[in-house]
Amino acid sequence: MTEQIIEAVKKAYETQGREGLDVFNIASAEVEKSLSTMDYVLKRADGALTVVSIVGVNGTGKTTTAAKMAHMIQQQGKISVLAACDTFRAAAIEQLKLWGERLKVPVIAGADKADPAAIAHDAITASLARRADYLIVDTAGRLHTKHNLMQELQKLHRVMGKQLAGAPHEVLLVLDATTGMNALNQAREFHKAVPLTGLVVTKLDGTSKGGMVVAIQKELGLPIKFVGLGEQPDDLQPFDARQYAQALFSEKE
Repeated sequence: MTEQIIEAVKKAYETQGREGLDVFNIASAEVEKSLSTMDYVLKRADGALTVVSIVGVNGTGKTTTAAKMAHMIQQQGKISVLAACDTFRAAAIEQLKLWGERLKVPVIAGADKADPAAIAHDAITASLARRADYLIVDTAGRLHTKHNLMQELQKLHRVMGKQLAGAPHEVLLVLDATTGMNALNQAREFHKAVPLTGLVVTKLDGTSKGGMVVAIQKELGLPIKFVGLGEQPDDLQPFDARQYAQALFSEKE
């Protein structure tokens, strides 16, 4: 992407000279052009229920993202259900339940340390019974380098696929905007284990601009579906390529 920007700047210099040459504008336009080729809209399955699996390493904001996504779907007049499949981190189930109560979204959960695949199975059954439009599945944070944890995630997805054809219909990797180069490694490893369909970039309300997602999108062809801009329920926003590209090269701190 950097090479693409340099090439565009060279071309502009050759055609118009230095006078009025705005490097930031050219860079922003190149990034926007690259990001605009992808489909950012959250998928809708042909059947009665769309299952969205939220994956990623610890501390990226998966549980909060799952809750905010369910809230956003309800704001659009659709029915959403949350599945607490992060049974590894004890606080995650309680955290999701609290979000569910606050946002009036039903949460399907099991006991602490219960089999996440069994909870996902029950959550699909419950979501179908409720005629929900979306089931958002919060999964346990796992290091992308741990093979056994990745196998557990694959099992979770297999069980969902057996219970409902095509599930999970979306697999979204949550990335912390402050991560830097390691985000690309995370995306590569998760994509190998469970084919991803998109990215969610969180913590963009700080000084970080999440530039690594440009490289991830370029290499893996994964669209950014949403960005997290804060802690409030409405702070998960659909991705806007133009806004993102302009912010990436903004000179304001």
